[in-house]
Amino acid sequence: MNTKFLVYAAMMTAVIAVMGLVPAIPLPFLPVPIVLQNIGIFLAGILLGRKYGFLSVVVFLLLVMAGAPLLSGGRGGFGVFLGPSAGYLGMYAISAYLIGWARDRQYDKLNFGRTLAIIIVFGVILLDTVGGIVMAFIIHMPISEALYLSLTFIPGDVMKAVIASLIAVALYNNPVTARIMKQMSA
Repeated sequence: MNTKFLVYAAMMTAVIAVMGLVPAIPLPFLPVPIVLQNIGIFLAGILLGRKYGFLSVVVFLLLVMAGAPLLSGGRGGFGVFLGPSAGYLGMYAISAYLIGWARDRQYDKLNFGRTLAIIIVFGVILLDTVGGIVMAFIIHMPISEALYLSLTFIPGDVMKAVIASLIAVALYNNPVTARIMKQMSA
């Protein structure tokens, strides 16, 4: 592992943590709030690739597990991994890895459309589906109802995917950051 790339992973961990300062939006019909941190997860994978994106999210989750109040609303500790958000939190690292994996395979062909498609498939759809299923088991709700209620997250998550894609494309078009990101996909 390259020290420079580890620093980028640590910086992305910090970006995800800072996004936790934005208050969560609670929903009256779901125990899982709407949060901004998904953008950080999407950016970790699409900017850093599978290895370093995954690493940055795992470090973030370990900090949360250790009790750091880095989740929206100042939540942290092992208990959040046993609550209704567990599936979403667990999928953060997997989504970042899969977004990074697809990014690494498609790096030379990436444009806004491909970047958005990668994030929507592995970030929005997969994250919300698995998170909804796990939430259903934890709160003893029928899976079909949990998935239906999870559709509430889709419009906001698509907007987050668009924002992450715009940031990524801007960095792909910058010669300095494009060179660094290409090196990270190797």
